[in-house]
Amino acid sequence: MLLSFLFSFAAAERASAALFTVVLDAGHGGIDGGVTGGAGAKESEINLALVYALKEEFEGAGFRVVLTRTGEGGLYGLPGKGFKRRDMEKRREIIRRAQPAAMLSVHQNSFPADASRRGGQVFYRPGSPSGEQLARCIQKELNGLSGRGHAPLAGDYYMLSCTNFPSVIVECGFLSNAEDEKLLSDASYRKKLSAAIFRGTLAFLS
Repeated sequence: MLLSFLFSFAAAERASAALFTVVLDAGHGGIDGGVTGGAGAKESEINLALVYALKEEFEGAGFRVVLTRTGEGGLYGLPGKGFKRRDMEKRREIIRRAQPAAMLSVHQNSFPADASRRGGQVFYRPGSPSGEQLARCIQKELNGLSGRGHAPLAGDYYMLSCTNFPSVIVECGFLSNAEDEKLLSDASYRKKLSAAIFRGTLAFLS
């Protein structure tokens, strides 16, 4: 009887941990710096700064937070042939082990052909109702922050399809746009941005 109770208690604890666990993925890192803005802002650095701002938001609300990338380096081990695949597979391994209620992969956009494009946009895996709902909740908050009217988009990306957990890629702005680059390089704006992403995620989980 006691053994049965202990197993039930342990199962309840695991379920509770999963419900309040989020994985935050800072895109790129190491030799893969991502895109660079006209004033020199580097995507991988902005991604990491935003992930740590998001970590504060979630942990402040009592969530368990798991980071895929915790420093400037990538997750590929030694650089060389196949480094990108190794990096992606390591991220997948971390997500699967965490079994999160949501996975947010943070990136920055770029579209040099039209430097007027601005604002955050969220991507989800096609055919994932939970991913789409998470994307819609976050997109609503990003649009409120930027004043833009972007819609979330379906995208065939590895980070969205490597697990079945609700997952989104949050492209926080366009580094090809001078104003977005300036904002994303500012810590106070990144705090506002992370708060918006947090509110959207919370709306989904609620």
